[in-house]
Amino acid sequence: MHIPESLQDLADGEAVQFLKRPKTIIRIIGGVFSLIVFSSLLTDGYQNKTESSKLYCVLNSNNVACSFAVGAGLLAFLNCLTFLALDAHESCVSNTRFRTAFQLLDFILAVLWTGIWLVGFCFLANQWRHSPPKGFLLGSSSAQAAIAFAFFSIFIWIFQAYAALHDLRNDTTVPYKRSLDEGGVVLTTLSPPSAASPVNTPTTGPNNPSYASSALPPYLTTPKAPRLAMMPDN
Repeated sequence: MHIPESLQDLADGEAVQFLKRPKTIIRIIGGVFSLIVFSSLLTDGYQNKTESSKLYCVLNSNNVACSFAVGAGLLAFLNCLTFLALDAHESCVSNTRFRTAFQLLDFILAVLWTGIWLVGFCFLANQWRHSPPKGFLLGSSSAQAAIAFAFFSIFIWIFQAYAALHDLRNDTTVPYKRSLDEGGVVLTTLSPPSAASPVNTPTTGPNNPSYASSALPPYLTTPKAPRLAMMPDN
């Protein structure tokens, strides 16, 4: 186990850098909000009325409302934990298809949870509005906390959807990148040499094979005009 020698080494560690990422922070916040929603109604959400010993949901005595909040909060909390674990091992994934599928699933689930919390907030707030003011002795603060953090969870999951879409756009693989790179290599290989590159000019001489082909044959040479000789007078 590596023990950091200073606080700077600790701050530069992989775990600290992972926790400082905005995507990690927003997942942790979303998990905490979901934990508050389902734990508050799970502990104090079911109370008995003053005239009965039977347990009822504090949200207008509607057990569906409490069950919905507890179930949605628990599943959202597990969703945040799962994707936090996958984010921690994201650097170990070399398969681009798996990474793209993971980011696409993250975006779809974030959009789905945004709609669930929006519907859940409206449903819980409506049930609380129709609840009798003094129907239960306890549980009112837990119901209000669940409604408030269900409202906050809407914006948390909107941000998670935006972060997932941002990562999906940045990490989308280009199918023709390899072929384009190979074509660039071929074009570079077949391109003519630049002016800066040295050009091998053929040397002329008797030993050069092109010298014989460049020399004109004897029968194609220009004939010389005959010279006139002066005859002496007798």
